[in-house]
Amino acid sequence: MPLGLFLRFTACCYKGMNMGIVRRCTFVLGILLTVSVGLCGGAVSSKADAPGTIIVSDAKSLNHVNLYVADALGLFKKHGVAVTISETRDQSASLDAVVTGRADLFWSCPSVGISAIGNGAPLKIISQVKSPCSWVLVAGKKSHLTSWRDLKGKHIAGTSATCEGVIAYQKRAKNAGAEFVLETLARGQALVALETGKIDGAILEEPYVSSAERKGFSLFFCDTASQVPCRVITARTGYLTENPVALKRFVAAIQEANSIILKDPQGTVVTEIAKRYTGIPDHTVKQVISHLHFTTTIQEQGLLSLADDLVALKNIRENPEKRLFAKEFRGITWGK
Repeated sequence: MPLGLFLRFTACCYKGMNMGIVRRCTFVLGILLTVSVGLCGGAVSSKADAPGTIIVSDAKSLNHVNLYVADALGLFKKHGVAVTISETRDQSASLDAVVTGRADLFWSCPSVGISAIGNGAPLKIISQVKSPCSWVLVAGKKSHLTSWRDLKGKHIAGTSATCEGVIAYQKRAKNAGAEFVLETLARGQALVALETGKIDGAILEEPYVSSAERKGFSLFFCDTASQVPCRVITARTGYLTENPVALKRFVAAIQEANSIILKDPQGTVVTEIAKRYTGIPDHTVKQVISHLHFTTTIQEQGLLSLADDLVALKNIRENPEKRLFAKEFRGITWGK
């Protein structure tokens, strides 16, 4: 019997009954309604089972090429999620968009995510993006940097004192008794200052490193940041709590994109996608991507060590430790 007709028939049966019979009928009716709704498919699905739409706040970078490959090749749709990429001017703007609820997750340097979480932002790291860190010291070939002692008193540009690459170089220089003067400049500004001779060197990442090399500059102490974790994916805890399945599908799509990139990093498919999404020329794309190793496995110890460095710099009061990572991804991207 159709549910609507059943309800009308039951209502008619109430007429003329005493209250005891009515109460018993009501109880039975409740059971029948529960069964009927289930059979008719009217039960409400849990949010955790719904694919959801994920808004990614993104400051364009070749370091995020796995995001672009997954989007361009339809891998998100294949894994059952809808994704919108919302472009921002820089990582700080991406962080702000997620914290204020205008986006659900963002790609960033690990120090950005750790600092935010350590200072109370409702965020969790759900995945690594790539490793190792690609920050490296760039200087003129005639700068005569043959040992760490040669850095003493030099003016070296870096994005900030809390950048993981800058931290790595400052720690090594300090241990050698050769602390340098940090000039805080954005990546593009640092490259210009290097060209015009206003600074002695710059700590840069790709694609600025490749650009500097083409302009005749050399790389120094290249293994300094090799053990430092690079980009991470950080999600808003509210979205994570309500949509864990959607985010797991999202990361699965990124894993598939990683496999495609690593199989042929300089191939036409990957380079064309990277060029289309970032606007960077294909010769630079090919040079840069071949140096990057994409992964979703979180480097726990490296991130915890970086958190200790941020505590020492008074950027955060204490190391968040395991609170950095999303429990929903334990055994998937970390804690394996």
